[in-house]
Amino acid sequence: MLINIHSHQPPAHNQWLIQNLYRHFEQSAANGYYSIGLHPWYINETTLAQQMEELNNYCNNKNVLAIGECGLDKVCSTDFALQQNAFSQQIVMANAINKPLIIHCVKAFEEVQFLLQQQKVKVPVIFHGFNKSRQLALQLVDKGYYLSFGKALQLPAMQQVLASVPLQQFFLETDDAEMPIDNIYAVAAPALQIDINTLSLQLKKNAAAVFGNAVL
Repeated sequence: MLINIHSHQPPAHNQWLIQNLYRHFEQSAANGYYSIGLHPWYINETTLAQQMEELNNYCNNKNVLAIGECGLDKVCSTDFALQQNAFSQQIVMANAINKPLIIHCVKAFEEVQFLLQQQKVKVPVIFHGFNKSRQLALQLVDKGYYLSFGKALQLPAMQQVLASVPLQQFFLETDDAEMPIDNIYAVAAPALQIDINTLSLQLKKNAAAVFGNAVL
């Protein structure tokens, strides 16, 4: 069984997968596991209260394992103060319902860490699609956060970053890439100097530590 903690597609037969929804949260009532959250790309001031209400209506669904992806993005057109407001509210929500956060972060790692600290985050935090430096990776894992790697692992530099992260603090994902999770595992295993079976067992342990009994 391959663990894929962030995808926008339904699972294949050999995957344990968390499918992300940034709208139509009612779909989380279907079979499977989901993360639901307000992505910074898709929020605006006039509908934020309504979006938060909808998120609150579905966040306790037993199939919802995490809040997100949520976070901050300095490249998108959404007002940054509005992003910070929405992200802060979702940190509070995750704390209240004791579900992990899956973070989207673009050029705003300092601000994301500040808000996590300000809101006294108590739940596991996963930075998805991590493709930054070894220095930043170590800074984040030193704070107890998790990093999730995807298609960027095709780059040798990112394989070196992965190799520097504690085995207990990483995940793999496909996100919106066409690259199958099998291929990401096939790149990650030699980067970590372990075989696929050992990698699969480690990621199953990591997922169980964060997502609990949902991981079979």
